[in-house]
Amino acid sequence: MTPRTLFMKLTRKEFEEEVVLALKRLPNFFKKKMKNVDVVVEDRASRDLLLEMGLRSPSELLGLYQGFPLDRRGFYYGNVLPDKITIFQFPIESMCNTREEVEEKVKEVVIHEVGHYFGLDDERLRELENE
Repeated sequence: MTPRTLFMKLTRKEFEEEVVLALKRLPNFFKKKMKNVDVVVEDRASRDLLLEMGLRSPSELLGLYQGFPLDRRGFYYGNVLPDKITIFQFPIESMCNTREEVEEKVKEVVIHEVGHYFGLDDERLRELENE
């Protein structure tokens, strides 16, 4: 008999509250600079999005920033739709066994995606995360 894999499952409302809390805990310097960006929660990435990104499994994508990074905007930037940060609930929960682990992973993913909003690439974000 194969052991059943257990993971922490929150309601959508509870998970969204964790995302909001992670955003509130960002340093004021960053919160004040964040403009024209929506943060949303989805269950998992769509098959089309995964194909577009060259990924096979929805569990490979915990979050996604879509937009024009802040450091690349000039005086001409305006009258545009908001950038979007998506946090994917199922992949995060599937790697966590406790609520505390979910809280920590949500915080990490939010910070990572906000880093992309500020123009940091994955390589630089990994460096910062390892410091």
